[in-house]
Amino acid sequence: MKKVAFLFVLLSLIVSLDSCKKKKAFKNEDGQASEDNRNVQQQTDNAVSDGDNVVTSYPSLTGKQIAPPKNEIFAAQCGFTVDLTDSSAGSIKLNYDGVTVCSNRKRSGSIKLTIQNYSQGVRWYDTAAVLQVDYIDYKVTRASDGKSIKFNGTHYVTNVIGGNIWTLIISGNPVIRTITGSNLQVTFDDGSVSTWNINRKYTYTKTNVNGTDVYTCTGEGIGSYNGESNLENWGTTRDGDAFTSKVESPVIWNTTCGWWAPVQGKLNIKVSAKDFSLVVTMGINSSGDVVTPSANNCPWGWKVEWSYKNKTNDKKFAYW
Repeated sequence: MKKVAFLFVLLSLIVSLDSCKKKKAFKNEDGQASEDNRNVQQQTDNAVSDGDNVVTSYPSLTGKQIAPPKNEIFAAQCGFTVDLTDSSAGSIKLNYDGVTVCSNRKRSGSIKLTIQNYSQGVRWYDTAAVLQVDYIDYKVTRASDGKSIKFNGTHYVTNVIGGNIWTLIISGNPVIRTITGSNLQVTFDDGSVSTWNINRKYTYTKTNVNGTDVYTCTGEGIGSYNGESNLENWGTTRDGDAFTSKVESPVIWNTTCGWWAPVQGKLNIKVSAKDFSLVVTMGINSSGDVVTPSANNCPWGWKVEWSYKNKTNDKKFAYW
């Protein structure tokens, strides 16, 4: 009987300690995993956009196309030069100077862009063409506070239905890209390193609103891992814990409010070491309320919320 009582007390103690641990984790939560997720996604998307635009500007790489005025593409080129040494093999490199500030960012390192099966006649304009994106110590530093993030690894961008930004602009035909990649190494400014697997789909469309062309991008998660679907990212956090990021509602941004400021979207981020999810809502004002976006009322940022038992906490983040 004494043995049973002892086991009961021991079990109660374990349950109590576990409950305290979970309560402490909830109290100490600061939304870091959600902030890292947002930053990794935003900065890799920006890098892929640079690559897509530059490759599109060279007819020998993009192939059949509605030819863009080259000055239109390179007017947006900021803080990098293009190395064309291997362009005859379907490969170019973007070299960032680490000094020029572009939209509150300074970038250093390089990104190598290679069209797969180029020697067999594949060009970037083609349906199902794949652009390999290699990050070589590609580092992004936020000019306003010096926080940085560095990437090493590879992404694969697929031109799902063919075409490019200029077919969208001139003819209005949608453009669809998927971005996939495994084991991308991400180094944060505190020296911690995490691993990311990425599986996203982006659909670009054009509409006319009151006589003005508005371009919209809709981002979805298309990955599956460990029983979860609709994942945009998964891997390990800066603390070494496994995580998944699920797109519960597509993340949408447009030219009215800018590529850096999604107007809507919801994510659910799960970290293995936590008994609660981090729920991210895009498109809020500084008070945390979801806004109805317009040219005169663009969102300020996004928020993350987490709940344990009957308590909920949140944190708000401004867009870069």
